[in-house]
Amino acid sequence: MNTIKIDPDRTLGTLERNVFGGFAEHLGRCIYGGIYDEGSPLADAEGYRRDVIAAIKRLRMPVIRYPGGNFVSGYRWMDGIGPKDRRPPRAELAWHTVESNRFGTDEFVRWCRLIGAEPYLAVNCGDGDMREARDWVEYCNGTSDTELVRMRRRNGSEEPHRVRYWGIGNEVDGPWQMGMKTPEEYARAYTEFGKLMRMVDPDIQLIASWTSGWFDDWVERGQLLLEQAPRLVDYMAIHWYVGNREDDFGRYMALSELFEDRLTAAEGLIDAMRVCRKLERPVHLAVDEWNVWYRTRGDDRLEEVYNLEDALVVAMQLNAFIRHARSVKMANLAQVVNVIAPMMTWEDGLVLQTTFHPFEVYSRQAGSVALDAYWEGETFQGGDQAGVRVLDVSATLNPEARQISVFVVNRSLDAGEVEIVLQEGAWAGAGARWVVNGPDIKATNTRENPEAVTAAEERVEASGARVRLALEPHSVTALTLPIA
Repeated sequence: MNTIKIDPDRTLGTLERNVFGGFAEHLGRCIYGGIYDEGSPLADAEGYRRDVIAAIKRLRMPVIRYPGGNFVSGYRWMDGIGPKDRRPPRAELAWHTVESNRFGTDEFVRWCRLIGAEPYLAVNCGDGDMREARDWVEYCNGTSDTELVRMRRRNGSEEPHRVRYWGIGNEVDGPWQMGMKTPEEYARAYTEFGKLMRMVDPDIQLIASWTSGWFDDWVERGQLLLEQAPRLVDYMAIHWYVGNREDDFGRYMALSELFEDRLTAAEGLIDAMRVCRKLERPVHLAVDEWNVWYRTRGDDRLEEVYNLEDALVVAMQLNAFIRHARSVKMANLAQVVNVIAPMMTWEDGLVLQTTFHPFEVYSRQAGSVALDAYWEGETFQGGDQAGVRVLDVSATLNPEARQISVFVVNRSLDAGEVEIVLQEGAWAGAGARWVVNGPDIKATNTRENPEAVTAAEERVEASGARVRLALEPHSVTALTLPIA
């Protein structure tokens, strides 16, 4: 028997809505043909795909990172503003294409407002410079009567965009990056970029590019950033992508241990540097690129087709963010449409991929307080990881509604059972559970069969301190119940 024990008073911290964020890059069909599709009968008068807007609203993404990604390390933001027919097409070196620049800053911010999300802009710290970065902040957020503010107004935005989140560079530790920087080079660049950007708008939140490759200098990178710019860093950004190249289900399911190791280590370094530098203000983690991605590496379009086992791994990553809510205050699924994304568009509509469903369930059901759930039960061996619990679990509290949500990934190919024990208080009546599943772990959603993997909802009644649930094989279950 698997057991989950929950005490509503044992909290881990506030779960920020921003952990359910997204990412949009000028890559493949993410922007053109995805978010923005001029001339399509499915687009509105401004060119935004209405079906994509409706689907992303279901995910309730509160923040979207843009415009990259590797793309941003060669991006000139001023090419993407003003009359569209006068914008210069540019050779795009990151993804080997030509960028038309018909979608840029103003279009992105307006799209964010349409879906109810905050824009998060990454500045070019590759082949770009500090003046370009500070000018972008002024264009977006400035209120004085300057030429950049006049330019924004001429371009149709009388009021400032009020962009709160700004990243400085992207994956600067990667040799694949235009303008890759050593730890010392990036710490100096970040300090000076951040200083100028804050001079323009002291209220912006700054996000440092910490590690994406997890090379053996990642500790040094973090240390130097927090030594040289401790009061300019609001978030430390880390990236990871995972996959199942070996086609080994057990090894794939044991990736939860990697997520735990990386988040715990990153938290520890930040905590140590805050003590060392006598920083009273918090420094948060932003996992601002994360997803399953392995089939289409090296492909120009990156249109990964996801299956059920990928959906389980997406849920495991969300569980990890909830369990580390004390430090992880933003996470951005990469990306939002077509490119390694939870939805795929066609000329006549879109398909919700398998990974869409756990993300939607978590985003909609998670409360604002992460709980310190304890669980025990059956174990398995995956790859070189032994004694891994079959269930992967997180839990949250919604204090206003007096509801607890429990999220359970059953990583077994067999059905199971779990007893959820409330250690203080009692379950108080009718709630609901959602189960994400399909016929087998390789099931995919296609145009011909778009609902092979879905989220099924059913009513659940519970009273007393215990509730017992049957778990479907290879499934994600979310249970939301009121408490007395």
